[in-house]
Amino acid sequence: MTVPNAKRSLAMKGLRRSYRHIKRFALALRGQELWQGVQHRVSKVSLGNEGACWCVSPEGISESSVVYSVGVGEDISFDLDLIQRYRLRVHAFDPTPRSIGWVQSQVLPEEFVFHSYGVAGFDGTCLFSPASDPAYVSHTLLPRSTPWPAVELPVYRLATIMKMLGNTAIDVLKMDIEGAEYEVLFDLLASGIRPRQILVEFHHRWPELGVGRTRRAVRELNQAGYWIFNVSASGEEYSFKLSY
Repeated sequence: MTVPNAKRSLAMKGLRRSYRHIKRFALALRGQELWQGVQHRVSKVSLGNEGACWCVSPEGISESSVVYSVGVGEDISFDLDLIQRYRLRVHAFDPTPRSIGWVQSQVLPEEFVFHSYGVAGFDGTCLFSPASDPAYVSHTLLPRSTPWPAVELPVYRLATIMKMLGNTAIDVLKMDIEGAEYEVLFDLLASGIRPRQILVEFHHRWPELGVGRTRRAVRELNQAGYWIFNVSASGEEYSFKLSY
């Protein structure tokens, strides 16, 4: 890439970020977005491709750290960057057929450990609804009217999964689970599980969820000792760190 092209690429990224920031502010004025800033200053690094990027604090992360990455889809660039940078193991979870097929078609490092079940606030099975757009890989636990039927798939609570995998603690928990994040977070807090970092995409932009649920989640996480150290330009991805 030539220097002018590199500068042009950086300028375009800056413009996209500014647009997302302005759009988020406009939605907040209409009560459709949470205008929440950083609460805690820590060292941080962004990993993963654009569109699948997550911000993590490197403080305390090592090759022995336990990482749970919930919601795989068809992009694990964040997980692979974590593995490459820290030589740790990532436990990834996604029960949806398309994601399972995609993972099985990849050549992946042994440190990427895939589990073909989902995470929820209960143990059992539930219906996952596909998106209306067939190009969109993600499914949701929320009821949706789409041309394709919902599929019944296995899910477990985090407390159950930790017992199954023999983990006594989680260092980094990343969740992109299409609206199910709220019940998982509330169950996590009620269970006394305290990951050192929680990276979560909130889906309050969906009308059936709304900003109130994210406000409550942030409030309860704050009360449990978690503070926001990063908010994405879109206002959807939040990074929390446990303050001891």
